[in-house]
Amino acid sequence: MSNVSSQKRQHFKGAEVSCGVKYFLFGFNIIFWLLGAAFLGIGLWAWAEKGVLSNMASITDLGGFDPVWLFIVVGGVMFILGFAGCIGALRENTLLLKFFSVFLGLIFFLELTAGILAFVFKDWIKDQLNFFINNNVKAYRDDIDLQNLIDFTQEYWSCCGAHGPNDWNLNIYFNCTEFNPSRERCGVPFSCCVKDPAEDVLNTQCGYDVRLQGELDQQKYIHTKGCVGQFERWLQDNLIIVAGIFVGIALLQIFGICLAQNLVSDVKAVKANW
Repeated sequence: MSNVSSQKRQHFKGAEVSCGVKYFLFGFNIIFWLLGAAFLGIGLWAWAEKGVLSNMASITDLGGFDPVWLFIVVGGVMFILGFAGCIGALRENTLLLKFFSVFLGLIFFLELTAGILAFVFKDWIKDQLNFFINNNVKAYRDDIDLQNLIDFTQEYWSCCGAHGPNDWNLNIYFNCTEFNPSRERCGVPFSCCVKDPAEDVLNTQCGYDVRLQGELDQQKYIHTKGCVGQFERWLQDNLIIVAGIFVGIALLQIFGICLAQNLVSDVKAVKANW
C-alpha cells in the first residue's frame, strides 16, 4: 500500500508546473509588454502633436512614409505579444499561451520568408528602395518626422538622395526648374553637406544653390554619393553584426515558443491528473 501511495506522489510531483519556466516567461513578457506600451505611447503622442488623432483622415494625406507608423505597429505587436505571454504564464492560461506561441511563430516565419525573398530578389528590393527613398524625397517638407528621418539617414551614411544630389529635383522646393520661386531652388538639405569640424553652429543654409555648380565643385561642399549605394556598402561592411542581430532575435523567438509550449504541456499534464 505504501508503494502505491509513493508512486502516486511521484507521478503527481512529475506533473507539477515548472515555476522556473512560468516566472521566467512572465518576467520576460512583462518587460516586452511595458516596452510595447511605451512604443505605442510615443507613437500616439507623436500623432496627437501632429493633430492626426483629431483628424484621422490626415493619416492618408502624407505622400511619403510617416515614421510614427513604426512605433505604432511595432509597439502594437509587442504589446499584444507581451500581454498574451505575461497573463498566459501568470494565470497558466493555455489559450493565451497557444496564441503567444502561434503569433510568435508566425512573426518568425514572416521574417524568415522576407529574408529569403530579399536574398533571392536583390535587384527588385534595390528598385523598391530607390522608389521608397525618392517618394520620401518628394514629401520631405510635408512631415517633420519624415524630414528628421531623411536628415538622419543622409548624415549617418554621408549621402544625398537615392542615387545622388540631383534626386532632390523631385522635391518642389529644391528642384532646378526656372519657375521655382523657392530660395532652396537648386539646393539640397543641410544633411547633405560635408561637415566642417571647425563650425560649432550648424549651418542649415549650406546646401543653397550648390547644384548650380559642377560636380567636382559640389564635392567640396556636399556628399555626392547616393544613399542606396552607401547603404549597400554599410551592409557589406557590417554583415556579420547584422546577421548576428537577426540570428539572436530568431533564437529569442524560438526560445520563447519553446518555453510557452513547455508551460502548456505542464498545465495539461497537471489538469490530466485532476
